[in-house]
Amino acid sequence: MEYVAYLVLGAIAGTLAGLLGIGGGLVLVAALAWILPLLGVPAEAAMHAALASSMASIVLTAASSARAHHLRGSVLWPTAAWMVPGVLVGGWLGSRFAIGLDGDVLRWCVAGYCFLAAAQLLFGGERVRADGAPAPRGPGYTAAGIGIGAISAVVGIGGGSMTVPLLVWRGVAPVRAVGTSSACGIFIGIGSALGYALQAPAGALSLPGAVGYVYLPAAAGVAVASVLAAPYGTRLAHRLSGRALKRVFAVFLIAVGCSFFFQ
Repeated sequence: MEYVAYLVLGAIAGTLAGLLGIGGGLVLVAALAWILPLLGVPAEAAMHAALASSMASIVLTAASSARAHHLRGSVLWPTAAWMVPGVLVGGWLGSRFAIGLDGDVLRWCVAGYCFLAAAQLLFGGERVRADGAPAPRGPGYTAAGIGIGAISAVVGIGGGSMTVPLLVWRGVAPVRAVGTSSACGIFIGIGSALGYALQAPAGALSLPGAVGYVYLPAAAGVAVASVLAAPYGTRLAHRLSGRALKRVFAVFLIAVGCSFFFQ
């Protein structure tokens, strides 16, 4: 049943990755925070392990989503190239910071982030990017990537709820913002997962298959199903209007945020 749960979570995460430009990280963190204590993970380490395992799974989930978006021409690679160095560094630094926080503090950080991001999507402004305009680029996007990577590592996401609004605000069409966010999410996952694995205290998890705070069976099970489901989410993203896509994203974030009040 444990592995069935990972596969179901992976299918949800993959669909969300393609649809919303995220690796389903927030829903994974919420679910894993429930599941891992049942497997013997100490309560004080459950949130850290949930975050770490989510970030590890996001690598493949985001890669599958990015590939599907690339095939549809909706990844702005010049923009991603400027952001990748920043998100790698930010992911490493953010995981180091999160390791030093209490599990309950991390739980409320994730819940609070969900509500803030949902409010931004529902009430934030939007600009229309002219067809054929140059992709956003420059060192400012590298700097933004550091912040996006660090916050993503602390709340267990692929950065879509920050990267997508940033690019939309800069005039990028929502579906292209989602595709570009997916590409950046690969490297957020790499930097963060390595941080949680290599910077964790000795014996952080006593489970077989754990590396630091990363529980590999959970990460692998989620990743396998999510890779298969991500293209489906991508097809949905191309059928929805930009406004509908933002509303779906906001409702999803509110629901996940509320779930933390019952844990």
